[in-house]
Amino acid sequence: MIKTDENPELLNKFLEYCLTYQRKSPNSVDQYNCDLNRFLRYMKYHFHEANADELNEIQIKDIDSKFLSKITQDDIHSFITYLSIDCKCGPATCARKISTIRIFFKYLTITTNTLKENPAQNLETPKLKKSLPRYLTLEDSEKLLKMSSNDDENKNKERDYAIITLFLNCGLRLSELVGINISDIRFDEQMMTVLGKGNKERTIYLNKACIEAINNYLEVRNTIQGKKDFKNSNNALFLSSYRLRISKRTVENVVKRELALAGLDTSKYSTHKLRHTAATLMYKYGQVDIRALQELLGHQSISTTEIYTHLDNEDVRNAVESNPLASFKG
Repeated sequence: MIKTDENPELLNKFLEYCLTYQRKSPNSVDQYNCDLNRFLRYMKYHFHEANADELNEIQIKDIDSKFLSKITQDDIHSFITYLSIDCKCGPATCARKISTIRIFFKYLTITTNTLKENPAQNLETPKLKKSLPRYLTLEDSEKLLKMSSNDDENKNKERDYAIITLFLNCGLRLSELVGINISDIRFDEQMMTVLGKGNKERTIYLNKACIEAINNYLEVRNTIQGKKDFKNSNNALFLSSYRLRISKRTVENVVKRELALAGLDTSKYSTHKLRHTAATLMYKYGQVDIRALQELLGHQSISTTEIYTHLDNEDVRNAVESNPLASFKG
């Protein structure tokens, strides 16, 4: 739940606008709230309007449009410098906070006309080093599935195998997987609906492996004892041992356990890395069109999907060797 009791009214109206009109996810709005709380507390300290030794102790409830109108681009730069030097924040963290500040001041100047000038309009974002997504190889993915399916010591074997199968075949986000309801699945059409970022629904097509894993799990799911229809858990696909909708933490632990069982490095791989794996394998082996992959993964921008078009060194070498001029002798 987003904590807003100590926020100034302008900030709470902004958060409400993001939730209601922009259809941002609660997680995104909570991050906006955290970023802007820190920013406004720093501004009070920066303008010598607070004497608190700790930034978190500074009260911001009284901040109004008059206070915000004093903020300049240089003041925002001072905040970013503080994050970088004092807080040891990396470029990615600073870039995210700059993005939040931009959105906030755009709302104040353009959406509501609360402020006349936008001090964040010309803010530059730190250059980020683009790194290739970490993913399991096809061999490692098959090993993970095999070990999970044969884990007879695991009382939740069918459930956990279905979780791994959906991650590796569908490229789901963690939040999307835990949110799946049985009513979201259309078995006759082999598809399901998931709720992605920004509360946007999209259709996921289920292959034979997914349907089989889900059906095998459903046979044992209904034998789980616990509270019936507690907080709508009766409709949830994946349940805990207490018949409650499975939590994100539990799924993370499931994935960590299965990775360890397969002898894979749990410090390198996670639920999100399984999403990377699904996308990479589909692009690399399935010759999936980049636009189709974008739709499948629920990416708003095609540039986000393009990270999966990377090639490893062997692919690059093979591409050069396959050039029709490779054997030409002058």
